[in-house]
Amino acid sequence: MFEGVPQTLDYLAGRHHLILLTKGNVTEQSGKVERSGLKAYFAAIEILHEKDAAGYQSVVTKYGLAKGQTWMIGNSPVSDINPALQVGLNAVLIPYDLTWALENDEVRAHGTSGRLLVIERFADLRRHF
Repeated sequence: MFEGVPQTLDYLAGRHHLILLTKGNVTEQSGKVERSGLKAYFAAIEILHEKDAAGYQSVVTKYGLAKGQTWMIGNSPVSDINPALQVGLNAVLIPYDLTWALENDEVRAHGTSGRLLVIERFADLRRHF
C-alpha cells in the first residue's frame, strides 16, 4: 500500500462520496478490497470486466453522478484517465513507475470536457480536495 493511503481516504471520505472502481474477476477483486482494510472508506465498490468509456458511463448513470463534479483517480492512462475524460469526468493522474506497460499511454485530455490534474503522491490529494 502506498504511503498515506488510509489517512488520505479518511480525510476524503469525510468530505466526498467515494466509489472504488476496479476491474477484473469479481471474486479476486472483492477479496483484495476486503484484505486491504480500506472498504469502509467507500460508499460503493464497483468491479467491472473492463474499465472503458462504456463502463464509466454505466457507473455515472447508476449513481446519478454529476460529470463536472466527479473525479477519477488513478495511475493508468489506459484504464483510469482516458476513459474517464472521454465520458466527461475529471481525472487525477498519479504516475507510478511500476504501472504495467499495457496500461501506459498518452493522456488524451484534449477535446474532452473533463479537467486533468497530475500529482506526485496519493497523499497530495488532501491539498486539492
